[in-house]
Amino acid sequence: MEIIDQDREIVVCLKPAGVLSTDEPGGVPELLREQLQTEEIRTVHRLDRVVGGLMLLARSAEAASELSRQIRDGDFDKRYLAVVHGETPARGELRDLLLRDKAERKTYVVTAPGKGVQEAVLRYETAGRAEGLSLVRIELVTGRTHQIRCQFSSRAWPLVGDRKYSLLDDGCDIALWSHFLAFRHPASGDKLRFSAPPPAKWPWTAFPELCK
Repeated sequence: MEIIDQDREIVVCLKPAGVLSTDEPGGVPELLREQLQTEEIRTVHRLDRVVGGLMLLARSAEAASELSRQIRDGDFDKRYLAVVHGETPARGELRDLLLRDKAERKTYVVTAPGKGVQEAVLRYETAGRAEGLSLVRIELVTGRTHQIRCQFSSRAWPLVGDRKYSLLDDGCDIALWSHFLAFRHPASGDKLRFSAPPPAKWPWTAFPELCK
C-alpha cells in the first residue's frame, strides 16, 4: 500500500479500491500493521469499500481521540472527486433526508423524518464536462453511508461505474476518489494538507488536466 506520509502519531496512505477501510481481516488497518510492523494502527474515518484514495489512520490512542474530535467538531476537511453522468450545475448544495436499509445495504432519499432518518448535506462544484459526463469536486458536510452516491443518483446524476446506485453499465470501477485531506496534527497542532490525483484511466482520463 502506498504511504503518503507517516510519523509516530499518524499514517496517510492511498487506500486501494476494493479494500475494506475498517479494522477487519484484509482491511487497511491490518495491512498497515503488517507493512509497518506495528500493532498501533487505528481508524478515525471510513471510505466505502469500492472507493479509493487518501485515508488517515492514527498510530496511538491519543492521536485517534484527537482526530476523532476534529471530525466531530467539523475541523477535519475531507474532499472527493467524482465523475457523474449528465451535466451538473456550476455549483450547488445537496441537502436530503437519508434512510439506510441495512438488509439491502443501500441508502435511500426519503421525504419525511422518522426512525433511522438522518440529514445529509454536501457541497459541490463542477470542474469540467466531457463526453456527456461531469467532473465534480465534493465537500462533505455530513458523513452518511453512501451519501455521495445516493444523493447524486437521486437527481439523475449517477456516478460512473456505480453498480449499486446506477442502472448504467459503464464497465469500469466507480469514479469516486478521496482526493484531499486537511487536519491538525494530533500532537503538534500544525495544519496538514494532502492531495492525490485519481488513477490515470477512464473516466478520469476524460479530464486529464483537472484531475491533477
